[in-house]
Amino acid sequence: MPVRCMRELPTCSKWPRTGVLQAMLSARLQDFICRCRTSWMLPPALLMLAMLTRRLILKGRFTIAAKHHMTIAEVYESELVDIEKAIAHYEQAADYYKGEESNSSANKCLLKVGFYCAQLEQYPKAIEIFEQVATSTMDNPLLKYNAKEYFWKASLCHFIVDELNAKLAIEKYESMFPAFSDSRECKLLKKLLEAHEEQNSEAFTEAVKEFDSISRLDQWQTTMLLRIKKTIQGDSGDLK
Repeated sequence: MPVRCMRELPTCSKWPRTGVLQAMLSARLQDFICRCRTSWMLPPALLMLAMLTRRLILKGRFTIAAKHHMTIAEVYESELVDIEKAIAHYEQAADYYKGEESNSSANKCLLKVGFYCAQLEQYPKAIEIFEQVATSTMDNPLLKYNAKEYFWKASLCHFIVDELNAKLAIEKYESMFPAFSDSRECKLLKKLLEAHEEQNSEAFTEAVKEFDSISRLDQWQTTMLLRIKKTIQGDSGDLK
């Protein structure tokens, strides 16, 4: 940013005109972002944060750099609503966390990437990520019960692409993680596959309603299920 532009910016206790990077280094990062989060100051704040992150990488402080990439991703996600850039920063954060063997933090970032890739209809990438995270958690005694959720999400993405793909994927997941077979999600998938084969939109909707009455579906899951249902010939495109 040109110096003349920096001089035009109003100052605050965490962003003095003399030495923006020094102020960021000495202040709490979250406090800096919160105080400077006005719509027209966001790009300069992100620029300064990106510059700081590059300096940290050169110093080999990858965990802190990963946290900063997460902060930038969250700003793009919620404030600027630029999902593509949010995805890029979540991916970068995941890479740095992996390099530091912080697998739990890396998976948290990857799940965000998978979530948004599916929303953007980038299903192969979403599937790859959900499978990767599921595989990394299913052998962990503390996290293995989360694996069924990730296999479920990967199955939904497969189903949108192709019914046969979904069948083969579910069989693979059951073989990899037998506990998935007994899950309500897997049982629902099989009902949906049957209804889809028969091109029976009413049976599809009833199966979803039955599941939702016990385990509430979130907005992402509902969106994916609606996309699947729309592939049934003559479907009205809702789950009512």
